[in-house]
Amino acid sequence: MSGLASRFSSFKRTNVILQHLRLSAHTDAAGEVLLERRGCAGVITLNRPKALNALNLSMIRQIYPQLKKWEQDPETFLIIIKGAGEKAFCAGGDIREVVKGDRKISQDFFREEYVLNNAIDSCQKPYVAFIHGITMGGGVGLSVHGLFRVATEKSLFAMPETAIGFRLKGRDVYRAGIATHFVDSEKLSLLEEDLLSLKSPSKEKIADVLETYHAKSKADEGKAFALEEHLGRINSCFSANTVEQIIENLQRDGSPFALEQLKIISKMSPTSLKITLRQLTEGSSQSLKDVLTMEYRLSQACVGGHDFPEGVRAVLIDKDQSPKWKPASLAEVTDEAVSSYFKSLGSNDLKL
Repeated sequence: MSGLASRFSSFKRTNVILQHLRLSAHTDAAGEVLLERRGCAGVITLNRPKALNALNLSMIRQIYPQLKKWEQDPETFLIIIKGAGEKAFCAGGDIREVVKGDRKISQDFFREEYVLNNAIDSCQKPYVAFIHGITMGGGVGLSVHGLFRVATEKSLFAMPETAIGFRLKGRDVYRAGIATHFVDSEKLSLLEEDLLSLKSPSKEKIADVLETYHAKSKADEGKAFALEEHLGRINSCFSANTVEQIIENLQRDGSPFALEQLKIISKMSPTSLKITLRQLTEGSSQSLKDVLTMEYRLSQACVGGHDFPEGVRAVLIDKDQSPKWKPASLAEVTDEAVSSYFKSLGSNDLKL
C-alpha cells in the first residue's frame, strides 16, 4: 500500500510541476533572467519562479552573450547560475512556446539552447550551477555541462522526456555523479557569499571552498543510494541492443521493479523508445558537439512528427493523459523510420 501511496504522491507532484510549466510568466523579458557582476563573479539568476524558472528563447538570448563577455573579462573569475525562489533551479524548456509557435521558433529554440549548452561546456571560466530544487530537461542542459554542480537535499533531478519514472533526489544527485558537490540548502547563500568574496581565485581555490561546504553537509547523510538495490537489474535488463529485447528481459526478470518499468514503457511512444535507445547507444562514444548535432536533428524531426505534439497535447494541453501514438506498436516502427530521424539537415544542421 505504501508503494501505491508514494506513486500517487509522485503523480500528484508531477502534475503540480506540469501546471507550473503551463503558467505564462507575466514578467517582462528583461526580468526573466538577472545578469549581475558581483564580487569576483558573474551571477545568472533564472527569474521565473512562478513557472519554476522554465527556460524560454528570450532567456537563452540574454544568457549566451553575457556568458561570452564574462568569459573574456579579466575581472570575472567564475560564473554562478541559480534559480529564483525555493522550488526550482529550472524545470526545463518552455515546451508550450515550442509547440504553439511556428516551425521557426522550434528551430531557433533548440539551436540556440544547444549552442548555449556547448558554450557552458567549453567555458574558460569555472562555472558553478546551484541545482537546488527541481532540475529537469533544459535545466539539466544549463547545469551538467559546467565544471561544478552543487546539489542540496531539495534537489529533484529528472529527464521528463523519458516519462517521469525514476527521479534522483537530494544527495542521490551527487551519488549518481550528476552533482560534483552536496551542500545543505540552509548553507547555500553562505556558500555563494564565500565564493563571491574570493580575491582573484584559481579553479583550485573555488574547488576548495566547495569541498569545505560539501564535507560539512549533514542532510541525507545516512540514507542509502536509492538506486543501489536495483543497479544489477538495471544493468542486466537494459543492456540489450533493442527495445524488444529490453522488454523481454524485464518480463523474464518479473520482479516488482521490472514490472513497474514495463508498465511505464508500455505507455511511451514506440517511436520515441526506439529513437532514444539508438541515441543513447551512439551518443555514449561521441563528443558533446556530435551529441548536440544529433540531438538537434532529432528535435526537428520530432517537432515535425506526430508523437511529440500529441504527447504535449495529452499531458499539457487537454490533460487527458491518453496520447494516441502513431505507429501504435514497436513492431510497426521500422529501422528505416528510426534512421530518418537521424538524417543530416544539410545547411540547416547545428553549427557549433
